[in-house]
Amino acid sequence: FDNAKIDEMLDVFGIERSLSRKGCPYDNAVDESTNKILKAELVYREMFGTTRELQVKLADYVHWYNNFRMHSTLGYMTPIEFRKAGLVLPKSSKKM
Repeated sequence: FDNAKIDEMLDVFGIERSLSRKGCPYDNAVDESTNKILKAELVYREMFGTTRELQVKLADYVHWYNNFRMHSTLGYMTPIEFRKAGLVLPKSSKKM
């Protein structure tokens, strides 16, 4: 979704946006994969009585995911370890 206001906000935080061409699903695949993991590891295993409880459990999960959960894509490092090591994933060779 290309939007000037979203672009401005991302620029403030130094985030590079990835937009593929119309009909190209590659960017969506990362989002779908993340949602699948979140659902399997948190949503389907928990009950949330209030919005606040959901917020707390989600924050705890994100902290665990970034600091303790090893990722095969990152060479079995956590995202925090990977970033602290100054490593980056190679750009995909697929043309979009």
